Amino acid sequence: MTDFLNNIDSQLTKKEDKEKKNKNYKKQIFSVFVLMFIISCLSGFASALIASNYLSGASLTDLKSTGESILSNIFNSQKESSNIVNQNQCSCVSQEEMVVNAVKKVSPAVVSIIISKDVPVFEQYYYNPFDDFEGFFGPGMGFLVPGIRQKGTEKKEIGGGTGIIISSDGIVLTNKHVVSDEKAEYTIYTNDGKKFPAVVLAKDPVQDLAILKIKTNNSLEKFKTVVLGDSDKLEIGQTAIAIGNALGEFRNTVSVGVISGLGRTITASGGGSVEVLEDIIQTDAAINSGNSGGPLLNLKGEVIGINVAMAAGSENIGFSIPINKAKKSIEQVKKIGKIVYPFLGVNYTLIDDELKKQKNLPVNYGALIVKGDDNLAVTKNSPAEKAGLKENDIILEFNNEKITID
Repeated sequence: MTDFLNNIDSQLTKKEDKEKKNKNYKKQIFSVFVLMFIISCLSGFASALIASNYLSGASLTDLKSTGESILSNIFNSQKESSNIVNQNQCSCVSQEEMVVNAVKKVSPAVVSIIISKDVPVFEQYYYNPFDDFEGFFGPGMGFLVPGIRQKGTEKKEIGGGTGIIISSDGIVLTNKHVVSDEKAEYTIYTNDGKKFPAVVLAKDPVQDLAILKIKTNNSLEKFKTVVLGDSDKLEIGQTAIAIGNALGEFRNTVSVGVISGLGRTITASGGGSVEVLEDIIQTDAAINSGNSGGPLLNLKGEVIGINVAMAAGSENIGFSIPINKAKKSIEQVKKIGKIVYPFLGVNYTLIDDELKKQKNLPVNYGALIVKGDDNLAVTKNSPAEKAGLKENDIILEFNNEKITID
């Protein structure tokens, strides 16, 4: 019985070995066919190379080298193509992660600015317009008519904006038009829900920028701050992130877009004022009412602009003041507590050879004082007037340096 079982096992083993051999044989046949196909293709390719190199007088060694070079280029090209696809896939994921990280990094330093003011309270009442004539007609001759009269005042929110904390002691940068009302009170709401009163330290006389200070009873309290980037290195098409108190209601709203344009000049209006803004950043990251004073960020989470305006009647055309324009104002407030610009008080035109000849001037350099659009050559009560400068005077040097067009 044992021999019988062993015999069966032996036959099964032989059968399995035979099946394995058949499978291996089929694989070998398939490999041979594939190899023959590759050889056939390479043969045709080699024939073309031989013909080509024969006509050009190349040797077989050169032919071999050329073939190896071409094949190497093909394989490298396929490898590079695969790497490009992988890099692009990683870039998409990386950009999303960078946006999220930038927002997390900056949001604690973005604040909402609430504008409050004492406004009159009115009530309706009824009166008899003929009360003054009761002496003639007697009482009860008149009738009651409705009227409106003021009944005191109440503090009410009248607007809102956005700001960024630029120093740990609570210095906030925003737009000048956000804090333009001298009679209003300003309250800062931080991202974690805290509420602080704020005072306006300085307003930039040239740019739409202002500096506020958070008032706190705790002198040891420190605030999260933003990192200021370099707006001179911006390029059209790079990612831009806007954060702000959208519509004065939705705090720390985030929108993402690109830098759509650089060096724009716009005329902005609002709050009863009109201002021309030059060298402005254009972005399609959504900027809404209430975003004014908020940051425009790059993917590193650096502030590259201060959101200032949006184009009326358009979709996603917003504007931002380059952050480099604000850096000087920030430093001045920190050092001297105010923002100042050098002011001489003259209208002038630079002199060159042509202007010298045209006006018969004694020199071909300097600044000729002339009347400007306001029909004034020298501004009244200006440093220039106090120094005795007059129309048609020529300023030759400034700080011992010649004034030239170049």
